[in-house]
Amino acid sequence: MRGANEIKTGRARRLRADSTKAELRLWRHLRARSLMGHKFVRQEPIGPYIVDFVCREQRLVIEVDGGQHATDKRDAIRDRWLAEHRYRVLRFWNNDVLGNTEGVLELIAAALPDESPPHPPAFGGRPLPASGER
Repeated sequence: MRGANEIKTGRARRLRADSTKAELRLWRHLRARSLMGHKFVRQEPIGPYIVDFVCREQRLVIEVDGGQHATDKRDAIRDRWLAEHRYRVLRFWNNDVLGNTEGVLELIAAALPDESPPHPPAFGGRPLPASGER
C-alpha cells in the first residue's frame, strides 16, 4: 500500500505549491498556531481525500472552494465520509475568504474550544518538555 500513500503525498505537495489566493490568505492566519494556539496543516491527506486545512487535535477540516464546487455532488460524499470519521467540516467560498477574512476567522475560532494546551500531557500528568528542554 506504500505506493498509494506516495501518490497521495505527491498530490498534496502539488496542491500546496498551486494554492489559490484565498488558500494562501487563510493559511497566513492559520499557520504557526496563529489562531488561538491551534495547530493547522494544509493540503493534508485524510483517508481517501486531501483536505485544504485541518486541525488534527480538534478534528476540524476547513475547505476553501471556488465556483466549481457549487454543484459538485462529490463534496457531499466527501463531507459525509469525513463526518463518519468524526471530522467537522467548515466550507468557505474563495470570495468570502478574500473579501471577509476576519469574518471567516471568527467562524473558525467559534468552532474551536477556547483553550488548547500546546502539548498533550505526558504519562503521570506532567507536560512534555519543549524542544531543547530536558
